[in-house]
Amino acid sequence: MLFLLDSHCDAPLMLAKGADFGRRVEQGCTPGRFPITQVDFKRMKKGGVNGSFFAIYTSNALSPDQATRRAFELVSKVYDAVEQNGDQVALTTTPAQARRNARSGLISIFMGMENGAPIQRDLSLLRMFNRLGVTYMTLTHAGSNEICDSCTSPAPRWGGLSPFGREVVAEMNRLGMLIDVSHISDDSFWDVLQYSKAPVVATHSCCRALCDHPRNMTDKMIVALAEKGGVIQINFYPSFLDKSYASQASQLIDEQEEAQDAWLQDPADPALQQRMQAAMDALNAVPRPSYKRIVDHIDHVVRLVGFRHVGLGSDFDGIEACPEGLEDISKMQRIIIELRKRGYTEYEIRHIAGGNFLRVMEQVQHTTL
Repeated sequence: MLFLLDSHCDAPLMLAKGADFGRRVEQGCTPGRFPITQVDFKRMKKGGVNGSFFAIYTSNALSPDQATRRAFELVSKVYDAVEQNGDQVALTTTPAQARRNARSGLISIFMGMENGAPIQRDLSLLRMFNRLGVTYMTLTHAGSNEICDSCTSPAPRWGGLSPFGREVVAEMNRLGMLIDVSHISDDSFWDVLQYSKAPVVATHSCCRALCDHPRNMTDKMIVALAEKGGVIQINFYPSFLDKSYASQASQLIDEQEEAQDAWLQDPADPALQQRMQAAMDALNAVPRPSYKRIVDHIDHVVRLVGFRHVGLGSDFDGIEACPEGLEDISKMQRIIIELRKRGYTEYEIRHIAGGNFLRVMEQVQHTTL
């Protein structure tokens, strides 16, 4: 069977803002609505999505204790949402569970941690998050932390992995946790490949050859990732898919983020609502790349390393805009349709849609070191 998997979704951020995923989350700038809404359980079902990794994201701007508390809060929100909608979704930690859930008509909700800051410098915290169901960890986000440097760090702190970062890699290998190299610096990436004894993944990254951005991976990196047995999951963020969009939208994205931060302080304030709506309208006026650009990036990976090393990691609910024609998770089948149009076989599509990521996950979990 085709198992459609999204390996990175920032839905917990929406849950923390009060979104009820048991019903359609409504878009808007008034209380009870949300300026950006790309995911809920009903739209996941409509899109034919069988599983999604909900990201436990923490900002690098938080203190260590703040990051740890925030991560536990987001894990709790995921547990609550799953328990309240047990007829639609199930908390999941293994590919075998996910396949059983699909046969029972349930969507699998996995958890991944985006940014290792919440574990501070304490491997026991890593183990605790793993016990709670966190099955992968993105080592850092938009800044260096105690584990490694970020691709967006203005100056490297460690020059790759820190000494503690090497301990983290070893412990994740032992636990059977997937190591996620999205967001980390190039030097950190090469260190991870050197020190990890298991395959690693990029849960939401694109190809630098098609869009020159430090968040994307070079051809050399993609080849090395595949040689290690890993997989790159293509991100849907227009700024990572297309350089021309990124250059046009950059300032408007900053303005949108500022407007949203202000709006969140008082969603009932009409002036803040108007500012938020104006910022969204300005950003949405920028021509977005088509969802077919996602498949362009898939094509590029397939030409480099074959169809067994690529998949889908949307970044939904963590991005301000989506590709044209793929405005939310309910439209995920358009990617499958486009793959068929480009001549991919059903066997290849099953791997790209989710089979590749589940294969790597299974391998890592079954070969704990």
